[in-house]
Amino acid sequence: MLTSEANKARASRRPERILIVEDEESIREAIAHSLQRESYEVLTAADGTAGLDLMQRGNAAIAFDLLILDLMLPDMSGFDLCRQIRHQGSNLPILIISAKSSEGDRVTGLDLGADDYLPKPFGMRELIARCRVLLRRWDAPPPPPPLLTVRDIVLNLHLANVLVRGKEISLSPKEFQLLEIFMLHPRQVLTREQLMKQVWGREAIGDYKTLDVHVRWLREKLEINPSQPEYLITMRGFGYRFC
Repeated sequence: MLTSEANKARASRRPERILIVEDEESIREAIAHSLQRESYEVLTAADGTAGLDLMQRGNAAIAFDLLILDLMLPDMSGFDLCRQIRHQGSNLPILIISAKSSEGDRVTGLDLGADDYLPKPFGMRELIARCRVLLRRWDAPPPPPPLLTVRDIVLNLHLANVLVRGKEISLSPKEFQLLEIFMLHPRQVLTREQLMKQVWGREAIGDYKTLDVHVRWLREKLEINPSQPEYLITMRGFGYRFC
C-alpha cells in the first residue's frame, strides 16, 4: 500500500508523456487516441526530423517518458533515428513498431538501443501493456549497490571494497575476483579447475600453485588464525569451500 507521502508524490507528478513518430496518419492517430484514453499525454510527429525537433528543444515542458518509433519513415529510417538518440546520450525508453518483422530487423533495432520491438499488425491492448512495462522500468528507483555478505564479511561490488569484521581490507584485483566467486557460491565445493578457469582463464588451468598462493593470501587477510581457517576451507582432493 502506498504511504500518504507516496500518494502525494504521485498526485503531484505530471502525466507521463509519450512521443509517437509514425508516418501513417491512421496508425498514428489510433495509437494516440488509445494512449490518451489511458490518461497519457501524447505528442506526435510524422517523420524523424519533426520527432528530433520535439526532443531537442531542451524545454522541460516537453520532456518525454517514452518514444514509440516506426522504422519506415519518409526522411530517415527509424534505425537512424534510434542511433542518433542513443549517440546523444539519451536513455529514453524506445518501443519500435514496424511491419518489418524478421528476426534480423528485431535484432538490429535492439542492438541500436531500442528497449522493445512490436511487429505490425498489433493489438492496442498489447501496445499499451508494453508501454506500461517500459514506463514502469524507467520509473523504478535505481537498485542499491550490490552487496555480498557471508557471516561478517561484506563485499561491495559497486564500490569494489571488502569489510571483514567491520574493517576494510585491501585486496589485489585477483584476490577480489577470487573472493567474489567464493561469496557467490557459499558452502559449495569449488574445484581448482573451476576457480582457475574463472579467474585466470582456461589457458591457466593446471597452474594450481598460483591459485593456492592466492588462497593463502586471502586467508591471511580474512581469517583470525590463517593456520586454522574458519572461512576458506580446503577440501582435499576436491578444491575449496567458502563458509
